[in-house]
Amino acid sequence: MTAGITGYGSYIPSLRLSRQAVAQANAWYAPQFAGRKGTRSMSNWDEDSITMAVAAARDCLGAGDDRSHIRSVQLVSSTLPFAERLNAGVVCEALTLEERVEALDMGGSPSAALSAVIGALDRVNSRGGDALVIATDHRKTRAASSQELDYGDGAAALSIGSGLVIAEYLGGATLTVDFVDHFRMAGEEIDYHWEERWVRDEGIGKLGPRAIASALEKAGVQAGAIDHFIFPTTFAKMDAQLAKACGIRAEALADSLATSVGETGTPHALLMLAAVLERAQPGQHILLAQFGGGAQAIVLRVTPAIASFRPARGVAGWLERGVEEKNYTKFLSFRQQLRLERGMRGEQDRKTALSTAYRHRTAILGLVAGRCEVTGAVHFPPSRISYDQGKPLQDTQKPYKLAERRGQVLSWSAESLSFHRAPPHQYGQVDFAGGGRILMEFTDVAKGDIAAGTEVEMAFRIKDIDELRGFTRYFWKATPVASGAETTQSKE
Repeated sequence: MTAGITGYGSYIPSLRLSRQAVAQANAWYAPQFAGRKGTRSMSNWDEDSITMAVAAARDCLGAGDDRSHIRSVQLVSSTLPFAERLNAGVVCEALTLEERVEALDMGGSPSAALSAVIGALDRVNSRGGDALVIATDHRKTRAASSQELDYGDGAAALSIGSGLVIAEYLGGATLTVDFVDHFRMAGEEIDYHWEERWVRDEGIGKLGPRAIASALEKAGVQAGAIDHFIFPTTFAKMDAQLAKACGIRAEALADSLATSVGETGTPHALLMLAAVLERAQPGQHILLAQFGGGAQAIVLRVTPAIASFRPARGVAGWLERGVEEKNYTKFLSFRQQLRLERGMRGEQDRKTALSTAYRHRTAILGLVAGRCEVTGAVHFPPSRISYDQGKPLQDTQKPYKLAERRGQVLSWSAESLSFHRAPPHQYGQVDFAGGGRILMEFTDVAKGDIAAGTEVEMAFRIKDIDELRGFTRYFWKATPVASGAETTQSKE
């Protein structure tokens, strides 16, 4: 069977920054934003493009231990933390994929995510196996800018294969044109944007219809037959104008998620697609269009197999767990755009021993423990020696994955003596379903969220940042299971 989309996943951080809070904080300088309503997604201090990519991929892949069918991973982003390190390699380790998987970093344009999807389809058709495309962005903006209000953080993932295809690829088209609507030079952190009317009229208004018309022609689908039209943009009603210009019905416009999430950049087309696929019906046609470095569009048809797949939580689940954040200085601090006093306890050297990190990468990045085949006891970190009831055993442990298992808080502490970027520092002992106990930090928690017996799930996050050398270290943290939310189930 020809390759197509076999699964989808997404991730939206739980924090939602109030646009009113931003507008009020900057009213003395930028009063024009006073009427802005809604929220935008805001990453926690320990989240970046890598951690969000892992979360979206887990939402897509589910809790199963066997991920050997994934033969390639394409990580797409304009904000990857490492310029010289395979960011996709970190993601592969966290997902416990096999070493022989092909991994690639991509970026340079918002439309790179659609390019990655087409490339993954070609790869599966020619070489077999399944591919995983993950798009993610964690963009910085200038304070009191429109982008600060329009943007959001998030990630999305698609699995591409030839097995149980839930959305068929019918055709697509690409126009590569060096039309610069915004840019960011190497070494800079914030984009420079050009004039909006020029981008609307000369860029999107002229290149978009050409790419869409070509994609529809190749797919053999009429514009009026499109049931879901996806076009990410921060320009008000630009998606509706583009749809009208192309003959697409107004009721086909997909929710842009602008009111609650904002525009997430590179992943936004796939994030909107994930939301559409949650409610799409067999036989419906989906058109994804993207502007950037020219224009690109692809056409999909939903198959009856759509009913057989559900993400672990999905866009609806992530939206449900959102918590409004009204503290603007917290947003700036988490973005490292506001330097707060840390005291002497925040001065310690956080140098990472790369040799040790490599030797223990499976345990650290994949949260893989060791389970003794004789006693059944689970040990973390894994080692050659198992010690139970006074009977040491050697070389009896086998890899035992913990990341997709839920746990329960045994004991916990919340203290403000040590430096922490989001005080108080909360941590405690977590007992895992099926065995295993780890002293872990808690994340995405407020006062009263943690108690003895609280059920938690795992989240891949930033452990700490070595600012002297510019290195980020990752590990897993525990976060409370949202009550009633669809999420990965623990395995007994």
